[in-house]
Amino acid sequence: MLHPEAVPANAQPAPAQPLVLDALPAEILEMPATALYQSLPGPCLIRLAGDDPRPLVVSVLQHGNEDSGWEAIRQLLKHRYQRQRLPRSLWLWIGNTQAARWRRRRLPDQPDFNRCWPYPGRPPATEQDRHEVGMFGQLVEMLRAAQPLAVIDAHNNSGLNPHYSAINRLDWRSYNLARRFADIVVYFTSPPGTMANACADFCPSLTLECGQAGQVHGTDHAMRFIDDCLQLPAVDAAPRPLGEGVVYHMMATVYVSPGVQFGFQPESHPISFVANLDHHNFRHLPAGSKLADIAVAGARCVLALDSHGHDITDDYFSFEHGELRTRREIIPSMLTLDERVISQDCLCYLMEVIDPFPQHAEPD
Repeated sequence: MLHPEAVPANAQPAPAQPLVLDALPAEILEMPATALYQSLPGPCLIRLAGDDPRPLVVSVLQHGNEDSGWEAIRQLLKHRYQRQRLPRSLWLWIGNTQAARWRRRRLPDQPDFNRCWPYPGRPPATEQDRHEVGMFGQLVEMLRAAQPLAVIDAHNNSGLNPHYSAINRLDWRSYNLARRFADIVVYFTSPPGTMANACADFCPSLTLECGQAGQVHGTDHAMRFIDDCLQLPAVDAAPRPLGEGVVYHMMATVYVSPGVQFGFQPESHPISFVANLDHHNFRHLPAGSKLADIAVAGARCVLALDSHGHDITDDYFSFEHGELRTRREIIPSMLTLDERVISQDCLCYLMEVIDPFPQHAEPD
């Protein structure tokens, strides 16, 4: 087994075009995510034919340490469809196999794959992400031409979170499909550059959050949902009662301020977050809730940006008396205790409960 810390300084260069296959490579369904690089050295689209030619697109391993989607696919294809034809064509996008080898979100010289997809106004590609930006742009056009039933991008959280789905458009097809996975739906438009957002203008596109990696119930939940979608004749576009579901709007992203060292209690750091930080996910935290001790009183140790990139830190947090506290009630999501994930991505997101369809009259 590869030592988890022995990560190479450089990954293999990403190809300029996506690898496209029309059959599963031999033995691939016997491979855990950590072994896929042996058959797939880079991102790959595998197109499997089914009775209905309009494909369901499933994306896995955009982050290499989030393997519930891959485990769901390989269990589904091994045990349900090994000897029978798929009811619908399945296009499987397998992302960062190089990072999966080392159980990492991404390798040090790689961009975040789920920030490299096209969106209006995207700045020019950097040297670090130019291969992925070009490749993923080509893939989006391939998917658009195929007119898929839906795009499902499977992920895991590194902290304690319930299973939920996320959408980028507030329309009934997106919402109805999202509710088939979970009662919790998150609507977000930032960060840009996600696969689901790139595909949302031509089909319902979901990001599935399947709990923490390695949990059997996350794999089983994703597998049942993908199988359900393969058998759908269409995605329901009719208004329906919201029922017991709740919709959150992701309105801000919170980062640890650049250059600030941080960790978790009981150790002492310039920022020492409370030990059970991720227990606050999807809970209403009242004003005055303590999140961390700060070694330098008054230091703005976190940065909150709204969906337009505006600094709204002082609206939500105070930095007085050597403590980081909430200035008003917040609902955080995706808080994690994984310091590497915080450094590579963010500390958390801030959400608000919304009525997604305020003009819709609920039936009696």
